Amino acid sequence: MSLRNAYLLVLLVLVVDQVSKIYIKTNFILGEEVEVFSWFKIYFIENEGMAWGTRIPGEYGKLILTVFRLFAVAGIGYWLWDSVERRRSSNYLIVAIALIMAGAFGNILDSVFYGVTFDDSQQNVATLFSNKPYGTWFHGKVVDLFYFPIWQGNLPSWLPIWGGKEFTFFNAIFNVADVAISTGVGILLFFNKKAFHKYE
Repeated sequence: MSLRNAYLLVLLVLVVDQVSKIYIKTNFILGEEVEVFSWFKIYFIENEGMAWGTRIPGEYGKLILTVFRLFAVAGIGYWLWDSVERRRSSNYLIVAIALIMAGAFGNILDSVFYGVTFDDSQQNVATLFSNKPYGTWFHGKVVDLFYFPIWQGNLPSWLPIWGGKEFTFFNAIFNVADVAISTGVGILLFFNKKAFHKYE
């Protein structure tokens, strides 16, 4: 795969990711959900940018996370260029890196820009390019929207630790960027030999 095509893949993922997030922000109130199927819902939440809403404590925790991600994306970008231009790596590896880069960059856009682009989604549908933004630069919240509660119920009481407790599979809420990252990592794990095969 050429570097141009890899960048086009990154751009395509970014466009789909941002269009879906902007649509949710400008049409849903925080916490609002729409049931597509019993096992699939569009459910609007926001988080500080880490999995399951985890956050780095402290006044500068969010800023540290965003700056770290910017450096990480720069490193992934170099890895992509090196894999295409110097190492002539397999398409499996190039696609995986491109997806990971696109996903990481997609969530960075939320963190960097959304705080100064949108107003709050707590009580009303957010306005794009609002005069009263909810945050500051580098302190935006990441938009998540896909929810797949495939199974919900109480676990058998004989199970250790979780027995008798209510359980949901799958309880993560995520976005297109997260799907891209997970797919890229999945390619590296499940197609490891093909991904790291070197062409002469």
